[in-house]
Amino acid sequence: MAARPTASPGRRLLTGRLPGMPTAESLTIVLPAFNEADRIGPALDELFAYLVHRREGAGDGAAGSADLPPRIDVLVVDDGSTDGTADLVNARSDAATPVDRNTTLRVLTVPHGGKGAAVRAGMLESRTDLVIFADADMATPPDQLPLLVQALADHDVALGSRIQPDGSDMRASQPGIRRFLGRVFHLLASIWVVGPVQDTQCGFKGFTRAAAHDLFGRQQVTSIVFDVELIYLARRRGERIAIVPIRWEDRRGSRMRASAGLALRVGWDLFRIPLLHRRVRRGTKRTM
Repeated sequence: MAARPTASPGRRLLTGRLPGMPTAESLTIVLPAFNEADRIGPALDELFAYLVHRREGAGDGAAGSADLPPRIDVLVVDDGSTDGTADLVNARSDAATPVDRNTTLRVLTVPHGGKGAAVRAGMLESRTDLVIFADADMATPPDQLPLLVQALADHDVALGSRIQPDGSDMRASQPGIRRFLGRVFHLLASIWVVGPVQDTQCGFKGFTRAAAHDLFGRQQVTSIVFDVELIYLARRRGERIAIVPIRWEDRRGSRMRASAGLALRVGWDLFRIPLLHRRVRRGTKRTM
């Protein structure tokens, strides 16, 4: 991975743009959602409260939304919800009459295919300079967005990481069984697929438009392993990757339940990722 300074949670990444690097003028924030009627409203309230005021700074010394591109498109990808999630989003004033015409909200409805399929649909739908996907429950608060945006000034892919520069791990608040399964998953993924990336499953990742359309256009895995496939593809394609420590909190309500069937699916998907992409041409950019 190309060496770069990192930031403490909620702090700015103090790195400049490369000479001649164009400034990003637009950003899409992709929020995959499946049956999120109970949580999508408060999450969007939190997100838009941060975005539309364009302050220089947020709470606790975090970067303000003034550091984001001037045009922002929030895209909720409704993954075939049956609880009216899409209707709730469409009924919001942010979607009908935006307070700020440069900050918009819209819904893309797709047949139910899982989180990986929903994220892929949203990323390929985007036409902005930068694209970030985040969990719809705002487990990563909006004031972390400028960290990824700044990393993308001189990288193609920015991976949010819950592991901090001092080695502490924000996932420590998760239930014990989930942390154990996560360690087993990482061990298998690091050996076979992703190399030194320590937090593959953080649901907060950013891409330039070119990288997003290249990588998600090749994505084939739609299970919870899709993040691993993207990292594998990014490394194989030679994309410049930044690891960005971010602030995160465990928000209960995940629909993932450990089972023998899920374990078999995860193991099979991990095994087949390098085989699926064995003919993908290797890139020549500076990378991990």
